[in-house]
Amino acid sequence: MKYILKTATTCLILTALLSCNASNPGKNKIIISKSELLDKIKGGWAGQVIGCTYGGPTEFRWNDTMIDDSVTIPWDDTRMLWYYENVPGLYDDVYMDLTFVNIFEKYGLDAPDSLHALAFAHAEYPLWHANQAARYNILNGIMPPASGHWKNNPHADDIDFQIEADFAGLMSPGMVNSATAICDRIGHIMNYGDGLYGGVYVAAMYSLAFIYDDIEFIVEEALKTIPAESEFYQCIADIIKWYKNNPNDWKSAWFEAQKKWTHDKGCPDGVFEPFNIDAKINAAYIVIGLLYGKGDYGATIDISTRCGYDSDCNPANAAGILGTMIGYSNIPDYWRQGLEKVESMNFQYTDMSLNKVYDIGFRHAVEMIKRNGGTEKDNSYIIKYQIPQTGTLEVGFEGIYPTERRNLNDRLTGQTKEFAYEIEGCGFVLSGYAAVQDNQKDEILEADLYIDNNFIETIKMPTQSLIRKLEVAWNYDLPEGKHTIKLKAKNILENHYILLRDIIVYSEKNPGKQLSF
Repeated sequence: MKYILKTATTCLILTALLSCNASNPGKNKIIISKSELLDKIKGGWAGQVIGCTYGGPTEFRWNDTMIDDSVTIPWDDTRMLWYYENVPGLYDDVYMDLTFVNIFEKYGLDAPDSLHALAFAHAEYPLWHANQAARYNILNGIMPPASGHWKNNPHADDIDFQIEADFAGLMSPGMVNSATAICDRIGHIMNYGDGLYGGVYVAAMYSLAFIYDDIEFIVEEALKTIPAESEFYQCIADIIKWYKNNPNDWKSAWFEAQKKWTHDKGCPDGVFEPFNIDAKINAAYIVIGLLYGKGDYGATIDISTRCGYDSDCNPANAAGILGTMIGYSNIPDYWRQGLEKVESMNFQYTDMSLNKVYDIGFRHAVEMIKRNGGTEKDNSYIIKYQIPQTGTLEVGFEGIYPTERRNLNDRLTGQTKEFAYEIEGCGFVLSGYAAVQDNQKDEILEADLYIDNNFIETIKMPTQSLIRKLEVAWNYDLPEGKHTIKLKAKNILENHYILLRDIIVYSEKNPGKQLSF
């Protein structure tokens, strides 16, 4: 049986036996011209820059609320160049991808995970959330996958790998399982569970976007890579269901998502705060843009942006996926205006530009095609299509629930040498940071952690932002009950201090289940 999948510039022929299933994926073959393969790769990379630029001025300015239609988001042929020259850090979700692309380019597609991890940890760019927690872990000897595990990384469910997984799908056209295998390796550097699934899902949508021109199908088919038992799957499945029930009102889906999926139990910055950088809710905003945009490039970007929260990264993913589906040459001129001014400019902290990554990405995709059973024929490639397979279930922060957030604002110094806090539960996160005053040089400060008068560890807190530790201390494995958490200064120099900002308490008891109205 043959399916002809129409795309903008050519036809992809999928030869599929009716008996095909996940255990017998070798029966599917796709033919794609070299020019269309390159066009789609360019569309994916350029789309990320377009979407990121459009959402840039809104990033985390609208939390727990959508961006109203009355708010004008500017767009003209100067926007991309302005950000490249004045706020190049906006494109962290692109230059992060390029770290891993560069390792593949230098050391081959079989480069060990350790090389990716070390390159990421020693890079000169600033990081946040799961990425920064993983950097600290790696620099202190905790390598992946432990560096991204939730018991070592309180940000494990955050968006980080989701915003930097585009490369895995763009180098795996039609080979979803190859893309998810790359994600499994690299995503565990900084994430776990739902945080990993965000990257897997995004990469799967990119991979399928090379083959299909039906965005609804791409969104649903990619979800097959995610275990149905996970909250990530359930969140995205809800968005799809709400879209089918009401396909013309994206705000109705946004409201439903807000009511059901904005409770953050992991990220210390989001627990009991109007801030959410969790992977699943931000992935929901990607999907709302893709579905309700209905293939319209501008509508897709605008809707994903107006959903709020991480509203530059979400439209970047959405625009990249849709850009891959329609190809660079079919991105409307209005959205490509100004792109030619930046395509030859290197991204900050890299020696790669869009023009360079178009070429490198194409070569990596061709190598992936060939190593996965595909072939080259005349001016085309024959891709051995992969039917999506579901990954292994991972659940972060399993069986624990935040019950209290207590503001502390205490300073541990060489003079104020000790603070103790009473909690009742099975775990805690002590948020804070190390700082230096009066232009003194950066140091690594030290404090000893005691739980119930038992010495646990000496905590090392760099004052240098690039290698900082995001949280002072945490433990999710205490027996349920009352505990005393104590910090004692060990090595804190004059004009240096450790700020103890908040303590978040966890319990095995789910307070949400005790509520009645």
